[in-house]
This record gives sequence, structure tokens and C-alpha cells, in this order.
Amino acid sequence: MLRRRRAPLLLAAAAGAALATTSATSPSADGLGVASTFHGVARSSRAIYTIGFVVVDYKYSLRGLVPGSADYRGKLSEVHLRSAKKLLRLCEANRGFYVKAGQFVSSLRQVPKEYISTLSCLQDQATPCKYQDIKIVIEQNLGRDLHGMLKNSCMHYVHRGRLNNNQEVAVKVQYPGLERRMKLDIMTMSLLSKYVSLIFPDYRFEKILLEFERTMSMELDFTQEAKNSERTTSCFRKNDVVKVPHVFWELTTKEVLTMEFCTGHKVDDLDFLRKADISPTKVAKALIELFGEMIFIHGFVHGDPHPGNILVSPRGQGRFSLVLLDHGIYKELDPKFRLDYCKLWKALISLDVQKILELGEQFGVGKYAKYFPLIFTGRTIDSKSALGTQISGEEKTRIKQDLNSLGMDDISSFMESLPPDFLVILRTE
Repeated sequence: MLRRRRAPLLLAAAAGAALATTSATSPSADGLGVASTFHGVARSSRAIYTIGFVVVDYKYSLRGLVPGSADYRGKLSEVHLRSAKKLLRLCEANRGFYVKAGQFVSSLRQVPKEYISTLSCLQDQATPCKYQDIKIVIEQNLGRDLHGMLKNSCMHYVHRGRLNNNQEVAVKVQYPGLERRMKLDIMTMSLLSKYVSLIFPDYRFEKILLEFERTMSMELDFTQEAKNSERTTSCFRKNDVVKVPHVFWELTTKEVLTMEFCTGHKVDDLDFLRKADISPTKVAKALIELFGEMIFIHGFVHGDPHPGNILVSPRGQGRFSLVLLDHGIYKELDPKFRLDYCKLWKALISLDVQKILELGEQFGVGKYAKYFPLIFTGRTIDSKSALGTQISGEEKTRIKQDLNSLGMDDISSFMESLPPDFLVILRTE
């Protein structure tokens, strides 16, 4: 009954959000504005239905089952997979912000494996856009004919082409109306988050949503992305493995970013690595060192490190470069957080349970500090196995039980309690 009463309210709120956003950003109430409004309402309604289904499915599918029992674990896995498929369909239908959100979730090791495996296909997806729209944006920003700059352009988020001097480039173009759609998506998700938390207090994602809004806003300014790219280049100037595409500033504005075109394959493409005679172990080691240096030395961390943004480029005889793409989102870590994070790793390595729990209180995660060893080292909080050694079969069973007993309420509470800096760190793990 509660669900039935809430549904009209949520739909009305979605329509209001779409109307408010469109009227605030559209120059006139013409046919385009009306179409945009209806499109916004459709997207919002689709999101409301999907999120409502997911929350209710978790709440009632697990009702009456004993947490940690075999029946509970089996049912929980079913709900995870069912919900992940629902969210994938939502992301594919709504595009834009929703694809970014799906990419974010799929890059977190801390979410159930069903979400990672289902949503990982979003890492390769980009929203198609009409060639004419792209042409207009480039010419408005660069004041030149499109064909004088690009050849062999393809209809994706990043366009491949050549300059007149035959230099191959990648041109990133901001779609017309992107900022308006982002505002509507954020508003819809904010309303959804508030209503869900009213109905089910254990499901809270406000902090994560605020972090999304911050990062998405950063991506709207390509000049900032270019600056981040150059700063990263400077940070790794002595590292001959890390490659960051060169920025062509004379062809870069807030809405258009022109970079050197770099080839490579996704960092998790094991078939390619084997065919290229590149050691996956060496790639993994280079990747760990890359993000370790970002976190512990520079304190300037790439905020969107899914496999589609990290390419492996062969250099012959088993050598390779790691090509780091998409520098729109970066996080400058707080110095105190970095120090505490170093202390956490020291405690994890030395198996200092008391220190881990103490740091958990400082990070604000409370009882969820017991999951730090599981997240970072694949150990339980009471493990006696040093890093680099095999764990016992009994401990493997306990780890599996701990993971299977985690519900969405646990995950949402844990993620909501983390400081913003930690959310960025978790994406690199």
C-alpha cells in the first residue's frame, strides 16, 4: 500500500524536475523545449521504476531468511544479478550520467561480483551523436571548417582524425545540451535517493550522489581536463612506462579537447596480452605502481580508472606502455587522509587489528572497519596469514561467508560513511 501511494508522488516529482530543469536552461518554450521536457520525464520515470524495483526486490526477497545461511546467500546472489541486469538496462536506455554511474559501480571491487560482471560492458560504451551536431560544436569553438581539421571522423564520444599536417589526433567533443541533461539526471537521482531513504532508512546514497555531481561537473570543462593531463604528465615524466596523450592547446576549449591519438588495448584484455607476448603479471605490477605513486607520492589521483581508460600499448620484445586516458576527474587528496591511509596499510601488513579498528573510527566507518582487510588484502580481520602467503581453506570459507552475507543495506551504509577521498581510493583497488 505504501508503495502504491508513493509511486504517483515520485512520478509527479520527476515531471516537476524535468520541467524545472528545462525551463531554467532552455532559451524558449518551442517544440524542442517540449520534446526535451517529455524526454526528461521519460528518463526520470524509467529511473524511478528501476530503482524502486531494485530496493523492493532486496527488501522482500530476503524477508524471513537468516543472514549468512545457505538459503540467504543463494537468494541474495539471485537478487544481485536480477538487480544488476535491471540497472544495466536503465543505463543503456538513459545513457549520459547513468552510463557514468554504471561505470563507477563496475570499477569498484567492493560491490557484489554480479554487479561488476554485468555492468562492466558499460566501460566501452559512449553515446552516439549526430555528425552535424558535432560539426557545429567544433566550428563554434575553433572558428574553422570541420573538414580542415578532421578526416575519417566517427560518431562516438571521442573522434579520431588527422590534422592538415597529417598528425593523427583524438578530438573529444561535448554534446549539445549535455549540461542540461546532467542537471536533470542529478535532480532525479537526488529525489530518488531521498524517497528511498524515507521508505527504507538502511538504503542511503546521498554522499555518493554528491560526489557524482562534483565529478560530473568537473567533466564539463575540457580545459580543466587538459590541465589535469599535463599535470599527470609532469608527475610521471621520469616513468618510461606511463604514457599520457599530448594536448594540442591551440585546438582545445571548454567544449572541445584535441589530443594525440594513442593506440592500445584495454588493460584487462588478457587474450591480447598473451598474443602480444606481454606478461599480465608485469602489467599488473606496473598498474599497482602507477596508482601507488599517485596516492602515496603525488596525492593527485585519477578519479575514473576503469579498464577502458587504461590501455596497454606494445613496444616490442614484451615491453609496453600504460596509456592513461580521460583526465576529466581527479582528486587532490587531503594530506591528513594520506597519512592515515599510509597508517592503515602499515596496520594491514603487520596484522594490527586494534590499529585497523582505531583508524576505522577516524575514517568514520565504525563497525565496517572489520572489512578493511577483506577489501585491501583479501584477508579476514582475525587472519594470521601474512601478506604474500597462502591462506587456509578455513579462512577462504570465512571470507566467502562474509562476502555473501553482505546485503545492499550494508554496502550502502559503508559507502555512505566513507570520506570522499576514500571513495576515490576504492576505485583504484
